[in-house]
Amino acid sequence: MRVTSADVARESGVSRTTVSYVLNAKQGVVITDATRQRVLDAAARLGYTPSAAARALRSGRSDLVLCVLPDWTVGPLLDSLIDHVTTSLHQHGLSVLVHISRGTRPLDDLWRAVTPCAVLGLLPFGEAEARAMTRAGIVVVDAALDEDPHPQTFSVPQSAIGQLQVDHLVQRGHRALGYAATADERLTAFAQRRIAGVRAACERLGLPEPHVAEVDLTVESAAAALARWREGDEPVTAVAAYNDEVALAVLAAAHGLGLRVPEDLAVIGVDDIPVARLATPALTTVWQAIDAQADYLAEAVLAALDPSRPRPTRPDDVFHVVQRAST
Repeated sequence: MRVTSADVARESGVSRTTVSYVLNAKQGVVITDATRQRVLDAAARLGYTPSAAARALRSGRSDLVLCVLPDWTVGPLLDSLIDHVTTSLHQHGLSVLVHISRGTRPLDDLWRAVTPCAVLGLLPFGEAEARAMTRAGIVVVDAALDEDPHPQTFSVPQSAIGQLQVDHLVQRGHRALGYAATADERLTAFAQRRIAGVRAACERLGLPEPHVAEVDLTVESAAAALARWREGDEPVTAVAAYNDEVALAVLAAAHGLGLRVPEDLAVIGVDDIPVARLATPALTTVWQAIDAQADYLAEAVLAALDPSRPRPTRPDDVFHVVQRAST
């Protein structure tokens, strides 16, 4: 059972008002040193900790930032982004509570319960939802997967990642391209945008329609896709993968099929995860500026909480190709 200020009052033999004055360091109230120490000792013995909600009501604002994630897989990049945002905000006295949106429970049940000073979303909130939080005095900061016209929204255009992959492969002399998409339904929003970028780049460059297949993180799944793509008059000679993990499955399958990389098949991934450089051959990939993105989001929260702070500037280099031996 939670220890309350009433318990501290009974233990120390003083009123709850006196306990409140002592524990909240109320200024302008005369309390003897002996009484103050008696209250503090009683609170320590009982293990009393103040309620975050009560503290927020007293101060008018909590020190909690609620970070809302869609139902995505939490891989190295997302883990790094959350860690960086948490560290940056902690340096300003703010704590971060991460919530992954799963099931049907409304988000307002959560933010009403934890009374955050700000809510940071890695996808845009619905208009009604954002308006409700703003009316409750909560700062709302969100991000988008593609270009967003709202000046307060940070966007990372996923379609541009797909276009960047195609541009690199074409520069290396390839025309017949395959796209190895993720089979994880939770990442569909990312995958669809990246595939759209691949198709747009192929059309822009006068290339044939790219061959697209979902690839599980298994050699068998990747090998089946490669076998289909290598048939016909113009076999696929280069593969753009949804991310580095899918690309590593394609590399393993290519080895199993006796294909030389990059002579017979070039492969490019996305994310530049640590194992990408350890692959055989080392994996060419699209690096994303996760630290810079995290800095922007943290600074956007701080600027929204303190209008005297300047708005952060968007990083110029959001992603670029890291060329290695696989292309």
